[in-house]
Amino acid sequence: MSLTHQQQQIIALIKREVVPAVGCTEPIAVALCAAVAAEALGCRPEGQPERVEVRLSANILKNAMGVGIPGTGMIGLPIAVALGALYGDSARELELLGGVTPEQVEVGKRYLAEHPISISLAEGSVPKLYVEVEVWSGADSARAVIAGTHSGIALVERNGELLQGGEVAAVHDEVAAEEVELSLRSVYDFAMTTPLEELEFILETERMNMAAAETSFSGSYGHGLGVMLRGGGQSNLMGNTLFSRILAYTSGACDARMSGAAVPVMSNSGSGNQGIAATVPVVVYGRECGASHEQMTRALALSHLAVIYIKQGLGRLSALCGCVVAATGSSCGITYLMGGGYDEISIAVKNMVANLTGMICDGAKPSCSLKLSSGVSTAVLSAMMAMEHRCTTSAEGIVDEDVDKTIRNLTDIGRDAMDETDRMILDIMTNKC
Repeated sequence: MSLTHQQQQIIALIKREVVPAVGCTEPIAVALCAAVAAEALGCRPEGQPERVEVRLSANILKNAMGVGIPGTGMIGLPIAVALGALYGDSARELELLGGVTPEQVEVGKRYLAEHPISISLAEGSVPKLYVEVEVWSGADSARAVIAGTHSGIALVERNGELLQGGEVAAVHDEVAAEEVELSLRSVYDFAMTTPLEELEFILETERMNMAAAETSFSGSYGHGLGVMLRGGGQSNLMGNTLFSRILAYTSGACDARMSGAAVPVMSNSGSGNQGIAATVPVVVYGRECGASHEQMTRALALSHLAVIYIKQGLGRLSALCGCVVAATGSSCGITYLMGGGYDEISIAVKNMVANLTGMICDGAKPSCSLKLSSGVSTAVLSAMMAMEHRCTTSAEGIVDEDVDKTIRNLTDIGRDAMDETDRMILDIMTNKC
């Protein structure tokens, strides 16, 4: 069966937005920008940049302050910038720190001691996702800018000469430049009717993100929420149930990723945690309930595309926690695996919006596993309610009779109304005693 033009567009969209990443995508994007600038400068591999300055949007800074950097045992931006500038291969994009060695980390530490890196907020009006790195060696300098997407190189200069891009002011924070017009109905129809063999690439999310969860169970990462929920702590209050296993695997993958484990995860719309939340709950539920190969494939396609659809309206970075969006996708996938159709999936979405709207994003950090657990628990409850046709109504809060209008209400709040919240969050984070 041949694909329709819309199906081809959507497959291309998913393949752009569901990609591997090693480490939290914000500091990795900064490391990538540093690598691009250093490559343009041309002093590697023999030499090193003598000076590095980094200028960031507030949302990038917020999400990069408290997260572990893969393979380093360190937290925060300086070591990520140093390793990107010294060793990063920009061709690897968001996986560029995946192969960092202990010897390289030691060199990076010495570099930081001898060459302090300047990190500041970018001046003027910039996109919410904006990274600028400038490097110097002798009389030469180079500058790189990433904007709009975590690997979107918007500008590269050497000694003031433009090498690539240049229209930074025109960059926005949409999920994709060639945006495909979606609705929940079109998301559902795509996942249900596209030939199965055209969707099977999405199963790589299962392999990669479940491997990250398994990694967390064999070590000590973050707050250890996944291990605790799996019964590894002093208390086993929740027991060994399907529900507890969904929470354990999801939070475990986040524990490992946020603590700097050098394991790749399949991200969604620029966020590894969103990729985890869109994948792991669906996989755990499907495996334990005997889902067929086709059902698992279609459920994952539905979940990931639902996340992409909602993020089109929200933007990549906002004051609204991404687990709200990603858990909404997984609720769609779980509802389908429970036997639900479009009507039940619409109910699940409304129930999610009625519950989790307003959960703030106060940066990427180990405690994100708590937020993912909250989101995923709500995803399961929303799916259960949907299968009983118990739906929050248009008389309740921001829920609308129309499910797509309900989604727009959510994204309007997260994108526009919470801008002042975002500024207050950053102010609090950067002015702690």
